Amino acid sequence: MERRFHCTACGKCCYGWLPLTLDDALAHAGRFPLAMILSTVRQGAKAYEITARLGTTVTIGRRKRVAVRAAPTAYIPPSFSCPALASDGRCAIHRDKPVRCRTMPFSAYQEERDQDKLLVPRKGWECDTSPEAPAVYRDKGVIDRQDFDRERRVLTEQASILGAYTNGLMANAPNVAAAVTRAAGKKGGGHVILKFTTILSRIEQADVAGFCEKQLPVLKNFAGRSAENPQVEEYHQFYRDAAAAMERFLQRC
Repeated sequence: MERRFHCTACGKCCYGWLPLTLDDALAHAGRFPLAMILSTVRQGAKAYEITARLGTTVTIGRRKRVAVRAAPTAYIPPSFSCPALASDGRCAIHRDKPVRCRTMPFSAYQEERDQDKLLVPRKGWECDTSPEAPAVYRDKGVIDRQDFDRERRVLTEQASILGAYTNGLMANAPNVAAAVTRAAGKKGGGHVILKFTTILSRIEQADVAGFCEKQLPVLKNFAGRSAENPQVEEYHQFYRDAAAAMERFLQRC
């Protein structure tokens, strides 16, 4: 089996959440409103094993095991475009864009054998999947794999930090543990949205004060953009709360 795909730079995929590596989150603190998102996958689901490898597993109740992946994320409403998306639909930071963007349409968060569905454009996307497009996937394997392998390597390298972060929250933050339990009970899994300040102390290379000084105006900007819009009220409240928490964090630095 062979799949063909070519990006037409329509920009239609550059909306909403964007998972980042820890390094990309730090590098783009002055551009993206950041959150830590815990995603749950039930045991027996297709993505359980790789989620466990790139994250951790926790026990819910007495026996139920759930895989949890913690991902630094540009936390953007689905109706909002990426801040780096230019008016012509192209990326304004192409040379410095995050690892996740470089790997598209593939995703190292999923097993290589399960990439097929990612090559089917969503409604409204203008990706070229015609016979004239280059072959990118053959016999359940990525053909040009440099970006895919790079993303998988980075995710693997940071797994110990993010796994320890998640385990620490589950052991010491009852409210987070309860939220993860509720998310795990949802069909197909669920998400828990946390402030990025919850992980800053675990990132050795982070210039905490410098990061906060870059991130704070971004949070305030998105709080302003999302104000008085009931469709993104949840995001608006997050931006406001995260900005307030970051201001308190800066005062302690």
